[in-house]
Parts: sequence; C-alpha cells; structure tokens
Amino acid sequence: MTRCVVFDLDGTLADTSGDLIAAANVALARRGLAGLDPRADAAIAFQGGRAMLRAGYGRAGSDMLVPPGAEDEDFPHLLDAYRSAIAVHTRLYPGVTEALERLADDGYRLAVCTNKPEALARQLLRDLGIAGHFASLIGADTLPVRKPDPRPYRRAVEEAGGETSRSFLVGDTETDRKTASASGVKVALVSFGPEGEAISRLAPDALLHHFDELPALAREWLGG
Repeated sequence: MTRCVVFDLDGTLADTSGDLIAAANVALARRGLAGLDPRADAAIAFQGGRAMLRAGYGRAGSDMLVPPGAEDEDFPHLLDAYRSAIAVHTRLYPGVTEALERLADDGYRLAVCTNKPEALARQLLRDLGIAGHFASLIGADTLPVRKPDPRPYRRAVEEAGGETSRSFLVGDTETDRKTASASGVKVALVSFGPEGEAISRLAPDALLHHFDELPALAREWLGG
C-alpha cells in the first residue's frame, strides 16, 4: 500500500486565524458586542467558531444581555461570513507548497483530516491553490464523528489509497496528538502554529519547525 502523510488544516498548513476572527466578529456585531482581537485572540480562533462566540459573549458587559440559545443562533451567521471571505487574511505557512511537491515527487500520497466543515475546507484549499496536492479530504461533517476519534483519520488514509500503518499525522493541537494516539500512528506537531514552541508540552513524536524539514522526516518514518 502507498505511504501517506495526513495534514490538519487550520494552524498546520495555513494561519487562518485572521479570517476566522473576522467572521466571528460579524456575528458578534449583530448583537452589538465588541469583537475579538486578530492578534491577541488568535489561539481562540483555532478552537473553533463556537469557542470564538463564547469568548465574545464572555466579554460582554453587565448591560449586554446574551440570551440563551445565542450560540446556536449566531453560529450560522459566522459560517456565512466566513464562507464569503475565507481567504482574505489567510496565508500558507512558509514552505508548504514546496514540501507538498517534494513529498509527491518522493511517492507519498497526501491527505487532509480537519475539524473544519468539509465544504469550507475544500473551498479554502482551492482558494489557497493547493487542493490538487491532496488525494483525499475528511472534514468535521464527513462522518458522524470527528477528530480525535480515529475514524476520520483512517478514512482519510484509506481514500488516499494508503494504509494506516504506513502513515503519520502533521498537526498543531492536542486534538491532533490524541487523534494520532487513537489511530496508532506517529504525529509531528508544528512549532510555528498557534502555540509556538509550547506545543512541545504534548510530547509529540517530532516537532516540525519548518516545512522544509518534512520530506526528510517522512523518509525517516515511512521509508523512501
């Protein structure tokens, strides 16, 4: 079976925090609430849309009543705003495209396994110009379960034509660490994502400091 490298998306392949926060701020502004800060709150963005909304609600003053059910009501507005401006501030991390090309040249199949809704993930990869590098994509709503359940990861590998035992995950969060453990594979966590070098606290199998290190790591772990 073909060797496979699986990637998370947000905070791993690209810094998406600016566009995520902008979308959350659109939803929060509908209630007259102050928005999140693109820099100071970047880490919250990688926890998901609902986490951003809750952070905004939590900062509301005592005179700003957030009614029950606000999160469920506001989340679709956040998604609509994000869909319409998904790649305005988002940027690939340095070396991503070159690393993907090198891995493909070395015979690896590539996949994405993300907790972003599948349609949005596909849209973003297209807008960033890297969709063609991936043989499969599994999003938050592709299956009834999402990461860190191992089934999305295994499906991503399977649809890419790979074998789980000959694969590994590149990610940026504790969710990715747990996904790899549940799937019985190694994980490389990026040190340039939302947590920076502090991600070493999760004791990944490797820290990835730049994408130009990835082809050599793939050869070390999977052969080639």
